[in-house]
Amino acid sequence: MEYRINKGINRPIEFKGLSGQYLAYMAVGLVVLLLGVSIAYMVGVPAWLIILMTGLIGAILSISVFKMNAQYGRHGLMKKWAYKKVPQGIRCRSRKVFQELRKR
Repeated sequence: MEYRINKGINRPIEFKGLSGQYLAYMAVGLVVLLLGVSIAYMVGVPAWLIILMTGLIGAILSISVFKMNAQYGRHGLMKKWAYKKVPQGIRCRSRKVFQELRKR
């Protein structure tokens, strides 16, 4: 009896070089772009302008997402956002905190 082994277990999701949250960013961006095209068509914007703007915005979206994927990696963008929330320094104007620690 032979059993097939799934060797993709615990690997990050990857599609065409995009991995992790960047895949979600690209998907959300494309859905927003599709909604924008449909709204522009219903409003009555000329088709050539819709095609031009969709191509331009889609190219900017894909280039920026692939660039972020290459620059920051799988968890790097979240680390960058977390690092921005770290305070520059901590000020302690009394020694009371340290004296409380010493008593323990």
